[in-house]
Amino acid sequence: MSPEQISGRLSLCNQLEISQETIYQYVYRDKRAGGKLVSHLRSQKRYRKRYGSGEERRGVIKNRVSIEQRPAIVAEKNRIGDWEGDSIIGKDHQGALVTLVDRYSRYTLCAPVASKHAEGVTAAMLALLEPYKARCHTIILDNGKEFALHETVASQLETAVYFAHPYHSWERGVNENTNGLIRQYFPKNTNLKEVTPDEVNFAIDQLNHRPRKSLGYRTPYEVFFDKHSTWHNTELDVALRI
Repeated sequence: MSPEQISGRLSLCNQLEISQETIYQYVYRDKRAGGKLVSHLRSQKRYRKRYGSGEERRGVIKNRVSIEQRPAIVAEKNRIGDWEGDSIIGKDHQGALVTLVDRYSRYTLCAPVASKHAEGVTAAMLALLEPYKARCHTIILDNGKEFALHETVASQLETAVYFAHPYHSWERGVNENTNGLIRQYFPKNTNLKEVTPDEVNFAIDQLNHRPRKSLGYRTPYEVFFDKHSTWHNTELDVALRI
């Protein structure tokens, strides 16, 4: 959790007024004294822009429906039930994670799969979203061939599935950002075949209960399930350590 998130969350819960700058100063004083708090600060990641013609080089997915045809309300990002989906690949293509994020609340679902084969990815998507079928209006996916069975997903969940334009990752910006957060738990050198469901569930639980500035320092869990904002002392203790 970042100092900004800790500061905003404390203010939201009327527990303590402390600025993020004060927290940063404390962390760096600790560093100068030989402490290790600085190691818990989230590092800034450099992004390399990918240039290309914009044409998909991985083959065309049969019967894909372009994002241009999605309902206008999805772009407004003001309702629960519009999901973005993608996959995260492990080191040397060893295993993968299927990720789904609600655009409005940032509530995240994730499951490990042995590979990016369409059958396994489709089964994981259905298992993740089935409990939320009534809150699944649309799904926007990446153009990877692991989503080739999108029609099965649409049929079983009774939802509409759309595809972003090739190499337009910003059209799934919430998902892309969330994948970056998940990578903090499972870096690119991780063999995802060795990651257990419990480890994945722990990481996602942490993210779903992390206050977000974009949500007014509420958590994705609170927004998705319409819960009141509370922060117990034990949670405060943990936050001040991270």
